[in-house]
Amino acid sequence: MPRTEYYDDPQAPEPNTLVVGVSVAIVEDGRVLMQRRTDNGLWALPGGGMDLTESVPDAGRREVREETGYEVEITGMVGLYTDARHIIAYSDGEVRRQFNICLKGRVVSGEMAISGESTELRWVPMEEIDELPMHATQRLRLQHIAEGREQPFVG
Repeated sequence: MPRTEYYDDPQAPEPNTLVVGVSVAIVEDGRVLMQRRTDNGLWALPGGGMDLTESVPDAGRREVREETGYEVEITGMVGLYTDARHIIAYSDGEVRRQFNICLKGRVVSGEMAISGESTELRWVPMEEIDELPMHATQRLRLQHIAEGREQPFVG
């Protein structure tokens, strides 16, 4: 379902839902696993909404498995991203205020497989991240990953 992302935009519609999103940063040999999303055409870390019946790590593992084909182990947390200026409007009328818990993970099994939520999957060298079209909120997470922070970002 197509979506439009707004950031600090006074023209953004009013949110009508609040969703916990979980994404997972998987970095191996200086490359990060990225997906090109079908709903907006932008590059992003694998992730999505958390179900009511699962924990944050379970949601991260499920989203990576569904979107990439890989089974992952959760190894830590990049950060907690709660910026209320980020609004996502879907074509069905849902206008989401989403906050994201970005985890760290490592592949333990599986094979790369594109899902219906992605048009492309790629291991991207960190130095090439700036060349990819993506939302500013994804760039912030990737910046924090590249910094190798000792503590998770909270903001």
